[in-house]
Amino acid sequence: MSELLKDPVPEDLIRSVYDQTLAAVEELVQVAGLNGGTLLVIGASSSEIAGRRIGTAGSLEIGRAVARALREIRQRFGVPIAVQGCEHINRALVVERETAGRFGLEEVRVVPVPEAGGAVASAAFRLWKDPVCVEAVRAHAGIDIGDTLIGMHLRPVAVPVRLKTDRVGAARVVAAKTRPKYVGGPRARYSLDDG
Repeated sequence: MSELLKDPVPEDLIRSVYDQTLAAVEELVQVAGLNGGTLLVIGASSSEIAGRRIGTAGSLEIGRAVARALREIRQRFGVPIAVQGCEHINRALVVERETAGRFGLEEVRVVPVPEAGGAVASAAFRLWKDPVCVEAVRAHAGIDIGDTLIGMHLRPVAVPVRLKTDRVGAARVVAAKTRPKYVGGPRARYSLDDG
């Protein structure tokens, strides 16, 4: 039985949420060329994954499935991950303490719970090795599962990425990678091969 969602969460849904999250994130890692020196932000609504409206029927079981898949990605590819909490914690993010240090992220005092932070951030905070919360990141890429609006945590020039896995459960998946800004005037060049 889910702690917040009143209906039981079928085991096959939990397994498919894990598998779909793994597939989507792995594809973005490869397409965007992410590595240990880049940061990936994830926003996910367990309510939307369950087919409900965001913020209305969170599920810690679904949150755990997503957080476990993200932990697997981090272990396999070495990509640091930040999980965005909901607006009740001002969209603070869960990261490993080591990630906060590596990227110079300022730690804030909050513990995500399903009612304030969301089920996915709450699960990540409990399942990951040495988690802390930070106020903001400037990630190199991101995935939004269920319209959670991660854009504030991406670097300024976001480039949409269409993934083969476009749903996790019932939730839409939207992904982006980022690129450096172009700067300069008419004489500027953007590669050694230009002009």
